[in-house]
Amino acid sequence: MFENLTSKFEEIFSSLKKAPSLNESQVEEGLRKIRQALLEADVALPVAKKLIENIKPKAIGQEIIRSTTPGQMIVKVVFDEIVKILGDTQSELNLNAVPPVCLMLVGLQGSGKTTTAAKLAKYLEKNNKKKSLLVSLDIYRPAAQEQLNILGEKNSIQTLPIVKDQLPLAIVKR
Repeated sequence: MFENLTSKFEEIFSSLKKAPSLNESQVEEGLRKIRQALLEADVALPVAKKLIENIKPKAIGQEIIRSTTPGQMIVKVVFDEIVKILGDTQSELNLNAVPPVCLMLVGLQGSGKTTTAAKLAKYLEKNNKKKSLLVSLDIYRPAAQEQLNILGEKNSIQTLPIVKDQLPLAIVKR
């Protein structure tokens, strides 16, 4: 997903960067392509619309700094707006709360949640001396729980035993 979005953005920005100057219709065409790329990457329509709404006035009315091209300025505007939407402040992970501290990973299928969970657990055990328990609530993807068990065993991380046909709420309660 991210590779596809990245390559589409690179393609869009490459064409914008080549132009010595950009008129309003060229900017609008670039923004249309950005919106389309976001939607193809499963970004929610309201988020894509909001992003384009925020970018458009800044990209069209942007004063160009001498050392940059109009295309480079648009790349900066798009980057700044994406950072703003995703969150421009970092928050510390509070692992000192009353145990157990639960972390939930969510994302699209195939985005790496299972592998990331194992890596995160290993990191927390090694660097923060925190004991981890890997628990899979994915009852719909065949072998998801088994994959997490294998990663747990491989990295010496405890996993919650699999109970066949158990629903996520029952798994959490265990």
